[in-house]
Amino acid sequence: MIKVKVNPRKIRISGHAEYEEAGKDIVCSSVSSIVTTSVNAVLMFNRDTIKYKVKEGLVSIDILKNDDTTKKLLNNMINLLSELESEYPKNIKVERE
Repeated sequence: MIKVKVNPRKIRISGHAEYEEAGKDIVCSSVSSIVTTSVNAVLMFNRDTIKYKVKEGLVSIDILKNDDTTKKLLNNMINLLSELESEYPKNIKVERE
């Protein structure tokens, strides 16, 4: 299961969806696309608002400055992940702290 933990200063996405075998997992692909697009959009507007790390099975986003654009883009990312959770509740869980 992919776990998304959200708090005002950090977003942590970890695990694997295990919906399908590697390379065919639409839930993992969706999460990757949503997160990559969102991080790139934030960085396009202001490279100083977030810091992120990517490892196998883990993406960690530190929110350094929560300006209006960053807030909207990250909220959109969380909303998209929450919609995915409603469709695949056995494969992704979004928790707000």
